Amino acid sequence: MAAPDSLKAEIIAQATAQGFDICRIVDATAHAAAGEGLRAFVEAQHHGQMDWMAARMDERAAPQKLWPAAQSVIMLGVNYGPDNDPLAALKETDKGVISVYAQRRDYHDVIKKKLKALARAVVAQTGAEVKVFVDTAPVMEKPLAMRAGLGWQGKHTNLVSRDFGSWLFLGSVFTTLALPQDEPETDHCGGCSACLDICPTRAFPAPYKIDARRCISYLTIEHKGMIDRELRPLMGNHIYGCDDCLAVCPWNKFAQTAGEAKLALQTDYDRPDLISLSKLDDAGFRKFFAGTPIKRSGRDNFIRNVLMALGNMAAPTPTHIEAARARLGDEAALVRASAVWALGQMLDMNAADIDSLRRHMAHNGDHDEAGLVAEELAHLEN
Repeated sequence: MAAPDSLKAEIIAQATAQGFDICRIVDATAHAAAGEGLRAFVEAQHHGQMDWMAARMDERAAPQKLWPAAQSVIMLGVNYGPDNDPLAALKETDKGVISVYAQRRDYHDVIKKKLKALARAVVAQTGAEVKVFVDTAPVMEKPLAMRAGLGWQGKHTNLVSRDFGSWLFLGSVFTTLALPQDEPETDHCGGCSACLDICPTRAFPAPYKIDARRCISYLTIEHKGMIDRELRPLMGNHIYGCDDCLAVCPWNKFAQTAGEAKLALQTDYDRPDLISLSKLDDAGFRKFFAGTPIKRSGRDNFIRNVLMALGNMAAPTPTHIEAARARLGDEAALVRASAVWALGQMLDMNAADIDSLRRHMAHNGDHDEAGLVAEELAHLEN
């Protein structure tokens, strides 16, 4: 086997050949600060409905708890920088805003193939054992990436790179090899607070801390059921994810446009029409978003998000109002309740209008076991 330094250089060369934009090495030992931060995050209930974050916390903080044989972690990044300004879409309130990462093929599939190819090369060369992870395992990728030197966790808690700004997909290869370690990246945020200031829902209780329950990415992707009433108007036209705190970061002036062809932006998902999206049934939703991470969120939650955006339009037209009204007859109570809210935002309803809406819902035999529609109707009367 080659000397450790030579072996590390060969692994980095292999990673580059597989299309990774950056590769660094960190040891697989526990990171006390990351573990303490995760525990505080969960104890404050800031993880919301993401129960998986509360599970296996020890393994998340210590790679060797997840796999005791691991000696090193090969941390890897793939740039997915956009070729436009994601913040510009916020002004087109008749269009939906989808997070940059989701306007592409599902990165889990693309990155995992690259990780497996790299892992096979390492095994062939060294005979070492390896395991690959991308996002779905109990691995705290951002703290590991910071310790490995890929970037630092900014005040918005996301990774920032001096070379790629906010736009890196992360993956890791755990190995039994004892490889030379890279130096951690230092924090270069300084006195800047742009990411904290731009957040529409004020999801950051303090720099370097996030309350996911107020984060638009969490609300549009992870949160099930109706969204808290106070947060709905603040979501604007975000319908899947949110890049506001990422896109505003000054370090993006050094960012590069993504070069991986399989991660090219797909035009269908760039500022899609809200009316067209609102009409998607389950089959249509699955077909339209096939191969993207959006499909995993489920049709009903996604249409809920579309109706929130319709309700937040600056100047809804009769056609937009009719699109929301059409969802009053949807099979999902969550969608019907969201349609009631949207219409309440779009129309100046008086008592007679509300009563007519209530009778319309009752006439259509509305089944509202969870009380979602009834709650929205009742709120219109108050």
